[in-house]
Amino acid sequence: MNIEMIRAAAQRLEGKVRRTPLLNSSFVDEIAGRRVWIKAEALQHTGSFKFRGGWSAVSALSPDVRSAGVIAFSSGNHAQGVALAARLHEIPAVIVMPKDAPQLKIENTRALGAEVVLYDRDREDREAIGAALAEARGLSLIKPYDAPEVIAGQGTCGLEIVEQAAAAGIGEADVLVCCGGGGLTSGIALALEQEAPNMRVRPVEPVDFDDVTRSLQTGHRQSNDRSGGSICDAIVTRSPGEMTFPLMRDLCGPGLVVPEEDCLRAISVAFTRLKVVLEPGGAIALAAALYHGDQLQGEDVICIASGGNIDTQMFMRALETYPCP
Repeated sequence: MNIEMIRAAAQRLEGKVRRTPLLNSSFVDEIAGRRVWIKAEALQHTGSFKFRGGWSAVSALSPDVRSAGVIAFSSGNHAQGVALAARLHEIPAVIVMPKDAPQLKIENTRALGAEVVLYDRDREDREAIGAALAEARGLSLIKPYDAPEVIAGQGTCGLEIVEQAAAAGIGEADVLVCCGGGGLTSGIALALEQEAPNMRVRPVEPVDFDDVTRSLQTGHRQSNDRSGGSICDAIVTRSPGEMTFPLMRDLCGPGLVVPEEDCLRAISVAFTRLKVVLEPGGAIALAAALYHGDQLQGEDVICIASGGNIDTQMFMRALETYPCP
């Protein structure tokens, strides 16, 4: 992986990806006690940053290989990103999704034209299911984070941050990234290493699913005891990726761990003050900036609002339980 792959992905994404805004609100700044900048990837196609990696990976396939179709495994956001990329390329897509994924994400993936195969995440191995289907049908597997072209696509978000931060006069900042397997985190870290070395990427994870934070502390990949059961389903993985962890180990600052209730509070703040809808996993970086500022440095912090695919019940729970001050 290198910056040239990210720049090449940016060229393939030109005219296909939305350049999402970098938002700021004095109300949010007051809660956080510093200037908070929100990179609103929830406004990306399919409601999350995952379209970047999906398009990057699908578009990088040779035409003859691509025409046979693609397969991916995902709890929902990668599923939708790959499904849309496949539809726009007019090729088949099969998506392996956990049975307990939010119904909205399952329905949206089907609506984008993909075939959805459901599995039990506690009893079945999604990678084994995906590998078997790929071999049987001649499909190309698009992994959610441990794939060079996926990481490169997610890294294009970092290139946009560099330009937008410069325009806003931000020279130094912690860049907080909602972190699951590490594709977005490592991609942004690679982009910033070259283009904005005074910015430091900080992975953010939910309590009980802090495998990346613990891995960075020990220098070795750590695993979570569970693979599900968090409202932050979009960023829950067993362990950091084999490809993404070395990048994060070399390029990232310490991780931050945030309780679920802070994510719900951040959802309420984002909607009330920014009119942006976030899902719990997509709000966790903002939650870290708002409620865990003692672990941050500097006057500015940049948060990736990575996804907004939240169902109505969860959204109302956040607004009713934690009305924004």
